[in-house]
Amino acid sequence: MTATHTPLDPELSDFVDRLDAAVEAHMEWSRRLLRCAVLRVSPGDDVLSAEAHRLCHFGRWFQSASAQFEALDADAAAAIAHEHEAMHAAVRAICDAVLKGQPGSVEALDTFERTQRAFIDQLAHVKTLALATAVRHDALTGLPMRYGIERDFALCRADALRHGERLWVLMLDIDHFKAVNDRYGHPAGDAVLVHFVQILRKQLRKSEPLYRFGGEEFLVLLRTEDAAQALRAAERLRAAVARSPATLPDGRSLTVSFTAGLAPVGAEEELSTAVARADAALYRGKQAGRDHVVLAE
Repeated sequence: MTATHTPLDPELSDFVDRLDAAVEAHMEWSRRLLRCAVLRVSPGDDVLSAEAHRLCHFGRWFQSASAQFEALDADAAAAIAHEHEAMHAAVRAICDAVLKGQPGSVEALDTFERTQRAFIDQLAHVKTLALATAVRHDALTGLPMRYGIERDFALCRADALRHGERLWVLMLDIDHFKAVNDRYGHPAGDAVLVHFVQILRKQLRKSEPLYRFGGEEFLVLLRTEDAAQALRAAERLRAAVARSPATLPDGRSLTVSFTAGLAPVGAEEELSTAVARADAALYRGKQAGRDHVVLAE
């Protein structure tokens, strides 16, 4: 099933907008420095202060958004903080000299140019990461999508092997989902998807990642010691969904069920082959009447 297009995650979209605004504010800050150099007028306290890197528009926002920067790339966040502070220190030295009627030093100017270039480059890198992350996440459910699962899959497979467990691919497909959209409308379908994900998240462990694989299809990476445990875990999810009706926008309740295919992952097996076997098992479950968990052959 082909993944549907979704808009950017609102939080990441806001982050990108604020990043663009901060860069624009920095360019305005740079123009003030030129006026100081040419007209010999004070550029303001947010340039001359020893805490200028915390007082400027970018500095204030960067402090409040530090967790988001670090989540995207901790090394880039540290580099941005370093280059930004060094850039302000160089500019402060230049402006102090100019306002005293003296020429700024070549060393300070070189430092300013180098750190500003590095600063802008790092911001562009973080923006690229933010946009890529937004595309890989489903704005409706907040789940990561199928892009990039391969890396997580390899890590989970290796970690399961180290702990004497087996990795399982569980493919879930909401039963009769198209009929929900056709009968109640797409807002109702969205409500069902959000409800479905909330139920699954409550049941899954932190070591069992959940992905929106496309449309009404989801993928879970389970870790258990044997097939019996894996089947019990899958059945626990099925039962939890079945006993928790979704509330539609008009207030009506709708019982939801899913059909699933469960495939064990070999020690060196690729994600694509495990998914194919889980998909085949899921198809057999649909043929058997849906609302089933089927173990792959």
